[in-house]
Formats: sequence, C-alpha cells, structure tokens
Amino acid sequence: MNHECLAELVGVSKRFGKIVALDGLDLQIRAGELFALLGQNAAGKTTAISLLLGLQPPDAGTAFLFGLSPLEIEARRNIGVMMQEAALVPELSVREQIELVASYYPEPMTPATTLQLTHLESLADRPYGKLSGGQKRQVQFALAICGRPKLLFLDEPTVGLDIQSRELMWSTLRRFVSEGVSIVLTTHYLEEAEALADRVAVLAKGRVIASGSVNEMRALVVKKQISCSSSLSVEQIRTWKEVQSAHRDHKGLQITAGNVEAVVRRLLDEDEDLQDLEIHRAGLAQTFTELTQESMQ
Repeated sequence: MNHECLAELVGVSKRFGKIVALDGLDLQIRAGELFALLGQNAAGKTTAISLLLGLQPPDAGTAFLFGLSPLEIEARRNIGVMMQEAALVPELSVREQIELVASYYPEPMTPATTLQLTHLESLADRPYGKLSGGQKRQVQFALAICGRPKLLFLDEPTVGLDIQSRELMWSTLRRFVSEGVSIVLTTHYLEEAEALADRVAVLAKGRVIASGSVNEMRALVVKKQISCSSSLSVEQIRTWKEVQSAHRDHKGLQITAGNVEAVVRRLLDEDEDLQDLEIHRAGLAQTFTELTQESMQ
C-alpha cells in the first residue's frame, strides 16, 4: 500500500444478488485531503465506504485502512464515521451520547470541547429522541469527531440541515483539513464538493469514471455558459451551429456553447447594443451531469 494513502480499495467488487454495486473499483484516500465521492443513487458510494470501514466484506479485491484490514481495532481507533442513518439510544442526552462514544477512543476531545465545536451547548442536556432531524444530524457529526480521528468518513452529512448549520459544518471541516485530518465526503450537494474538496471522484455503475481536482474535473467539460443582455431572439440563437442551448431568465440571455469565442463574435456582430456580457466555465454540477449521462449511454 502507498504510504501516502490512509485508506484504499484495490480491485474491489461487490454484488447484492444480481445487482453489481462495485465493479473492480480502485480508490485511494490520501493524507491531508478532503476527498469527495460523487455519484447518482446506487452508483456504489455507500458500498465503497462500507468496505473501507469493514462493515461488509468485498467479493473480490482488498480493502486497507491505515495499511491494515478494516477489521483491525488498531485501524478503527483512528477513524470517525457519520453514516446516512444512525440508531442511537433516544433516552440518552446529547452530552451522554458524546461521553459514551468518546470513551471508545484513546485520546478524545472533552465533551465540552466537542459541544462547543459543533455548536450544541444549548442542546447538551436534551434527550436525543426529542431532537429534530437536523439536530440529530448535528449530534451524529459530533459523535464522528469527538475521538480526534485522523480519517473522517461523512456519508451525506448535511442532508436535513438548514443553511446556517450547513455553513457551520463546512467551517469545521475546513478547520479539520487545515489541522491535517483527512476526510471522505459523499454528498448530493455538488456545490458542497465544489466548495470543500481537494479531490473528487465520480462513480457510475460501481466504477470510477473520472477523478481529479475540482478544476481538473471542470476541464473535462468543454461547454461554457454565456450570459448577456441582447435583443436577439432565443429561437434565432438556438439555430447557430455552436450553440447547445439558449434561454432567458431573470439575469438575461443564457447560452451554453462549446466554441464560446465564435458565439461571442457572432453576438457582437449581430447585436451592436449587446450588454452585460459574461462567460462562465462549467461548474462541478454541469460536469457531474455530463459525465454521468455519458456513462449511462
């Protein structure tokens, strides 16, 4: 195993009956990075994490966690985990939940530090079962970080959180990465991966179809977005050879094109009153959509 890797899947396959969840998957989680694992539903994201955590065995291939089997307690002491669903004792208070989980680790944060870091002080004495869905997700995050993990697995962590709670969690994750913690993040919110990730991998049908930095992923899509104010008709612009799509919204005329330079020249030629011209490169959301659509064809 590469010494820079904290966790790795090598040639891993996993089936559930006739369904192929993972198909010869190779995946590496490097030290000091936030790694975002993206994919549509049933792409294999949660299965990949389950194998890295030792929750399920691979049918073929090997999973490593800190160079060891994920089943080794030595390896598991260095991780924190927040899965999509968690079954916690509803009668225990938030503080008691943190105290319990922290007791499993050799050098955990104090409950007071964990509560402060996750902004849960006001809920410390509330029974877990009396919390809202978003509050429960915040507690689950607190349990994932209370043991000072070197590697943090977060499976759809911000689902159910309001915007403020989401931004607070983002801030905490950035702080952890700056302190050397590695994070594996699966998310449906592509802006979340775009804002946080050092490296991204897109899964489809149990395979990695693209990986790299956010900028490298954007570069895979040649289309760009043109925004402007123009008197030209949308119907007319849609007939231009280089234009993939065109529509109007509250910001003005929006054009998606491959050869943007040619489209911009034509816009300027045909509308001398053209204003507010802007060109935007593809975002991660557009890249993800195009990559996954291509993999399904």
